[in-house]
Amino acid sequence: MESKNLFKSALFLRIVLLVGLFVILLVGGFTYKHISNLTNSTNIVVSTYEVNVELEHINSYLSDAESGHRKYTLTKDAAYLKPYLDSREKINNSFLQLKELIKVNVKQQENLTQLNNLIDKLFSNFSKTDALVDKDEINTETFKTLFFEEKVILDSIRQQINQIIDLENQLLNTRQKDYQSDLRFTPLLVTLVVIIIAFTKINADLIKIKAKNDQLLIFKGSTNQSEIIGKHGNWVWHVGSNVFTYSDNLYRLLGEEPQSFEATFDNFLKFVHPEDVDKLRVELEKMTDEEELPFINYRIVQKNGTIKYLKAFGKAFYGVNGQKRLLGITSDITEEVEHFSVLEEHNLELERNNKELSAFNYAASHDLQEPLRKIQTFISRLEEREADKFSDSGRHSLERIKSAATRMRSLIDDLLQFSRTNKPDKEFVMADLNELIENAKQDLAVTILEKNAQITIDNLPKAMVITFQIQQLFLNLLSNSLKYSNKDKPPIININYSKVKANDEPHLLKASKSNYHKITFTDNGIGFDQKYAHKIFDLFNRLHNKQEYSGTGIGLSICKKIIENHKGFIFAKGEINVGSVFTVYLPVI
Repeated sequence: MESKNLFKSALFLRIVLLVGLFVILLVGGFTYKHISNLTNSTNIVVSTYEVNVELEHINSYLSDAESGHRKYTLTKDAAYLKPYLDSREKINNSFLQLKELIKVNVKQQENLTQLNNLIDKLFSNFSKTDALVDKDEINTETFKTLFFEEKVILDSIRQQINQIIDLENQLLNTRQKDYQSDLRFTPLLVTLVVIIIAFTKINADLIKIKAKNDQLLIFKGSTNQSEIIGKHGNWVWHVGSNVFTYSDNLYRLLGEEPQSFEATFDNFLKFVHPEDVDKLRVELEKMTDEEELPFINYRIVQKNGTIKYLKAFGKAFYGVNGQKRLLGITSDITEEVEHFSVLEEHNLELERNNKELSAFNYAASHDLQEPLRKIQTFISRLEEREADKFSDSGRHSLERIKSAATRMRSLIDDLLQFSRTNKPDKEFVMADLNELIENAKQDLAVTILEKNAQITIDNLPKAMVITFQIQQLFLNLLSNSLKYSNKDKPPIININYSKVKANDEPHLLKASKSNYHKITFTDNGIGFDQKYAHKIFDLFNRLHNKQEYSGTGIGLSICKKIIENHKGFIFAKGEINVGSVFTVYLPVI
């Protein structure tokens, strides 16, 4: 009786309520824990997937950038620069996504920083090689070194990307093992509750995964289009089962329809040029022992007889089950090979032209000067012995002949001076620019005194230069200001100096150095119309009447050539009857 009353008492009900609340809290705690674990696992899967997708994006953008850069190197067509400039922006966007995805993982942040540094270094190399291409210096050792460094950097980038992917996969595997260990100690009731909640969560996640799959399908479609446009295909070799998978565009590179034959190495070898079969077979066998296949070039022969040049690269990957797979990319480089052949022919033609130009210089310095000296000698004799026998018309004709011979002498001398500035074997030395400009002033001392010219010069620095060329540069610029001075007032020439950064100078869009010596020559002469500023440095170009102003139109061309020899810049600015400003930029070495 007392026991029945006990079960009905308020104390018993309170105890049952407290026990029930405790059980509910306990179940809720287990449930919350496992829901959190499941959520974390799902987030890690999605995060790993998104990280891998962004890395694939970066890989694809780098391939586009490399392709555009190579085509620009071969053709100098600026249209090919757009793909790799656009790729730089796309890569930056992918990096923002990756930083957000791995912000809690310090190791991955370090890996991403290293990857970013490598990509910055790669695009810096691209800029340097582009600068050499613009200057037609692709046959220099500097260009070859930069070209080789790009390959090394690209290999390092791919290794760094693989390292990030491997670390993401390791993180995923570790979390899955921890989750499975916790699950074994879960009570049945908690498991059922978790299953119900998990079902709801999984259903929501399936919707997200479907959306991700849709994005993946879009990415796959864009990748296929990228392969077609970029003329490359990919292949996978499952080493353990010896099974190959070829992308659709790899078949197209062979001149076949997609998936038109079984993807095996022996079938692929049927298309390889007979002379390259053994080489390709040996390289593939190396991949069974080594982790990656370096770039290898070989030829294939399509069924219609067309020969194509291909370039292949392979890299080893390991799946979750430890099975080894080799992922490779094969590119069609036929156009590059053909353009390179054309480039070699052009280089040979350029060498022949240079030899002919050297022969012309020899003729100008010897064969042309001798008859000119005789002409001037006979003119002098006529003036001395027969001048009083000439009519007024005859004396006028003799003066014109004398003037023409003098101009011819000046023209030959200027041409020889221009040809000397073309020679690249001059020695750079550290020289005081103040001494060079004083020497130039001494050469023009008579003209300076005759015109009562005022010349003010800032203190100039020491610089690595070809001394006689820079002295000739100063001489020509000073002579130009004196020659085209205003007849109504004495010449005033100001020479100013400053050390500047390339980024601060709007003119220096393609500067190869960070800092430059900036020297400006400002005068109060007759000036010129600014619309002719781009022509003023052209060979034989004259903006003023030769009867009124002497000269051959070569002096400023020599200035430009000297500046080009020093990897610098020169610009002209003028205003009629106000004066001219010539600005010289010499790189700080």
